[in-house]
Formats: sequence, C-alpha cells, structure tokens
Amino acid sequence: MSIKLALLKSGETVISDAKELISNEKVCGYLFANPHIVDFRKSLLLVEDAKDSEDIKKGDLEIMLSPWIVLSSDKQIPVPPDWIVTIVEPIQEIKEMYQEKVNAEEGQVSIIES
Repeated sequence: MSIKLALLKSGETVISDAKELISNEKVCGYLFANPHIVDFRKSLLLVEDAKDSEDIKKGDLEIMLSPWIVLSSDKQIPVPPDWIVTIVEPIQEIKEMYQEKVNAEEGQVSIIES
C-alpha cells in the first residue's frame, strides 16, 4: 500500500492508496483507492489573562477525513494527471488516521504495534 497525499487542481487535498496508471511507459493517470478528503482547521485556545497576542494564537489543528466522492460506491477512482498539482508523503499521524478510518469502513480490525 502506498498512501499518499495529492493536492488537486481544485484545491482539495486527497489521501488515498495511490497508484500510477502507466501506458507506453508514460504516466497516463493515477488510481486512488479509498480516497478521502483531508480537511483541517486551527482550533484557537483563548487564554483568560492573555499578556500578548501570542497567547491567543496558540492552538491545535483539527483534522477531518471524509470520503472524496461521498455519493459514489466506487472504491477506486481514476484521476487524470493534469488534475494533480503534486503528490507527497503524509506525516505518520495522518497516515495512521487514514488507515484506521479505512479499516473501520471495511469492517476490519487494525493492529498498530509500538
């Protein structure tokens, strides 16, 4: 499994098991298996006795994963290469979050070793 983050021309960030579709030794597209949109927002932590503006800016990211094309029953979706801006390796926490979500959707139990 090659879990990757893809930034699309639409501005969406999609995480999936991504595979290259190759024809005549050229990449003609990508196949996203179990694609999910990665959405995030910064949650603000407001401090009652804020002495400076830095205290107000502190916070964590809230990350949400949701199926990319929610009304489709397809688990594998081809994407043309001209819709991909870039493909990158996700950080480990996001990769684990994605694997847990996909395994739960498929009714599987995932075991993570420490």
